[in-house]
Amino acid sequence: MRPVFRHVGLVARSGHDAVLSTLRDVLQLLDQYGIQTVLEVETAEWVGLPHRQRASLNLLGEMVDLVIVVGGDGSLLRVARMLAVHHKPVVGVNRGRLGFLTDISPDELTRGLLAILGGDFSSEERFLLQCLIRSGPDERLLGLAFNDVVLYPGKHLHMVEFELFVDGQFVYRLRSDGLIMATPTGSTAYALSGGGPIMHPRLDAIVLVPMHPHTLSSRPIVIDGNSEIKILVLSRDLQPMVGCDGQEGQVLAAGDWIYVRKYPHRLQLLHPPGHDFFKACRTKLGWSSHQVGHAAYVD
Repeated sequence: MRPVFRHVGLVARSGHDAVLSTLRDVLQLLDQYGIQTVLEVETAEWVGLPHRQRASLNLLGEMVDLVIVVGGDGSLLRVARMLAVHHKPVVGVNRGRLGFLTDISPDELTRGLLAILGGDFSSEERFLLQCLIRSGPDERLLGLAFNDVVLYPGKHLHMVEFELFVDGQFVYRLRSDGLIMATPTGSTAYALSGGGPIMHPRLDAIVLVPMHPHTLSSRPIVIDGNSEIKILVLSRDLQPMVGCDGQEGQVLAAGDWIYVRKYPHRLQLLHPPGHDFFKACRTKLGWSSHQVGHAAYVD
């Protein structure tokens, strides 16, 4: 195998023995083929390899050709938000639960990684969302979301009241437990739990999922991926919050505006040969794997 990636960055979720074992296996494999590795600073400190080259996650994107993430989907979300701007491909080794994004299993580590390192892989470009908050004359970037931006009640068990606009057009005024704004990547995460549709990763679309709306007619809406979403917060009797990818949210006040739109940089996600999104759905979501032969449907 002649590697097409000569400089590889490694990021791992700390605190789990299974992750540590898999990370050491990855390092051994990369060393075996003479591939130079750079460990994210926190990963290097956790593993205890003082002589390995290390860099912050932000600098990592400038130093390597490929980033390997060992952990769960949450670990890859953090990497995606930091590295999308560098346009460096990312591959995930699953040591979490579902593993929709980190799709190389530990028992297929050698075969999957060697194939990717040798240039045999499929590639997808996934987009992120960026969220801005306008409070009076002040506007600031809250953050980026690979999965979703979520408006929620915060610490209070009360419904949030807000108005929703898409590309400047009024959609509705709603009282609910909040609103999930998800990318296709995030459609299999929180939005799915809220009753949203599963969207294929290649779709250029955003899904808006109201959470427990105070009306039976409110349903998830799929809009164009280039749309601008605006939300006017109306609630005065509580302090709702908005957050990106489950990170700590920002407290809002009545009259604040939330702006959500597509981030200009995309993340390149690599998959080993044979990757199949629908197979992943069958495996992760417990769909039936029984397949009836095509001939049974031929007239």
